[in-house]
Amino acid sequence: MKNYKHLFFDLDKTLWDFTGNNKDTFIDLYTIFKLEEKGIPSAEIFQSTYNKHNNQLWDQYRKGLVEKSFLSVQRYIFTLADFNIHEENLAENMSKEYIRISPLKTKLIPFSHEILEYLSKKYLLHIITNGFSEVQYIKIEKSGLKKYFDKIITSEEAGSMKPNKNIFLYSLKKAMAEVDESMMIGDDVDVDIIGAQSIGMDQVFLNLENHKPSIPITYEIKSLKELIMIL
Repeated sequence: MKNYKHLFFDLDKTLWDFTGNNKDTFIDLYTIFKLEEKGIPSAEIFQSTYNKHNNQLWDQYRKGLVEKSFLSVQRYIFTLADFNIHEENLAENMSKEYIRISPLKTKLIPFSHEILEYLSKKYLLHIITNGFSEVQYIKIEKSGLKKYFDKIITSEEAGSMKPNKNIFLYSLKKAMAEVDESMMIGDDVDVDIIGAQSIGMDQVFLNLENHKPSIPITYEIKSLKELIMIL
């Protein structure tokens, strides 16, 4: 095994429980904006509709086809329109409230603290995330993750998004790390794993949902605690 010195982690769905925290956030939004009174049956149905539009817009955002400001509000405009609600001010307010509430949620993927405590004594740890800077930094602070990490790199800071190789090259430079002494750990093959492979960096795929990756990967784990067996 290589003599690794630097470990780069993805944030959402790798350490921060995006699914659980997002569900809680949408329950809050549903209540705050009294969406039941507007004919939306439940927070779950509202979130499911939102996820469809959000995923499509994020794909366009990663490709540079839409701006952050467009994505942030338009995902709510599209979602509300599916329920025959055409209130741009409501969409704008929901966007602001989501960005305020979401990063305050603190659920983590199981064993996050334990494994980071263990690894931080042996390696320099860093985060590479595609999320919006003003949101991701709050997540890291509020969930108690900040103390483990030397460098935190967001796509906005780097000027490119995973899987673009430029964000990985930028991260190596910022961390003063060499590619052959570094490893990327993430939950998304198309974003984290392929991105790391594009610069020759070893990878760990956190496969929480038991997917069958179609490409060779350096390491695959089913739980963060399995990193102890690798590192």
